[in-house]
Amino acid sequence: MKPRFLIIGQGLAGTALAWRLHQRGRRFLIVDRDVAQTSSKVAAGLVTPITGMRLNLSWRYGTLYPEALAFYQEIETLLHQRFYHEVPIVRLLRDEKAAALWEKRRLQPEVQPYLANPSPGPLVDEIFFANPHGGFQQQHSGWLDTAAFLAASREHFQNLGAWQAGEVVPESLGIEASGVVWQGETFEAAVFCTGWEAALHPWFDWVPFRSARGTVLSLKAETGNEPRIINRGCWLLPRADGSLRAGPTYELDFADSETPAPEALAGLDKKLRALLKQDFTVTSSQTGVRPIIRGHEALIGRHPGRPQIAFMNGLGSKGVLRAPWVARQLAEHLVDGSPVEAGLDLSGNV
Repeated sequence: MKPRFLIIGQGLAGTALAWRLHQRGRRFLIVDRDVAQTSSKVAAGLVTPITGMRLNLSWRYGTLYPEALAFYQEIETLLHQRFYHEVPIVRLLRDEKAAALWEKRRLQPEVQPYLANPSPGPLVDEIFFANPHGGFQQQHSGWLDTAAFLAASREHFQNLGAWQAGEVVPESLGIEASGVVWQGETFEAAVFCTGWEAALHPWFDWVPFRSARGTVLSLKAETGNEPRIINRGCWLLPRADGSLRAGPTYELDFADSETPAPEALAGLDKKLRALLKQDFTVTSSQTGVRPIIRGHEALIGRHPGRPQIAFMNGLGSKGVLRAPWVARQLAEHLVDGSPVEAGLDLSGNV
């Protein structure tokens, strides 16, 4: 029997890779530090076609979204749980400049399939939401309950004997011609899916990380039982229990992964008060660090100097959308030797 793959880290990246290997009947062991608050567990899991200040269609959305939807639905069927929720996302425009840009952008053919037609009118209930500059409703959008997805995946893999709590440090790995040895067992390859902390790893300190700390709040607020996700400067995500999640902050300079800067929280509070006409109460907050790699939507592949070591990272704030497709590319590379395309290839970015 062939040696297993050693997957280090069970965030969205490690979990997606494990499922892709599982679908191919390949053996693996996930080793995870089992930390309560990580970027993947904190993430809102939004899947949005039209994003950013420039109102552009998200990178390869027409390819990534159908694959992501099929991926999560297949796992839901297997585990008899629901994780992905298809929900319209309403984008309210910030100012007159954004409204003028949207007048041009909305006419582009690539954008049309993702717009609700006809657009609801009024777009939002202005008793609860401020909407001075208009906006639009998106379809083929939604959110993944990332915490539930990760927990259910962990339980499934644990029952298969393919998950254990622990930490893999460089000194504990033996690099041999046949693969990697860890705790006396030989693995075909060790795949690091450790998020932003890979920047601190001596094998990956050359990767151009520019990760960002982010905080998501839980709120109580009156929104007229609005079921959709509302975005204007920040997003509001309604939960089944009547609460709301709201965020995020975006901090490029940070000393730790868990303590948001007061000014970042103040900025989010200001955005929420500009969006919500009713007062709100913050009930809790969660903070994590998004793994972002400058100039790349993700990086995957084998280490250029140590082919027994592999890497999947840099999914950023769009990890839910990108992870299934990126993980399939990496699984094909590891199992079949398929080449990784240039923009995603770790070994081509030394």
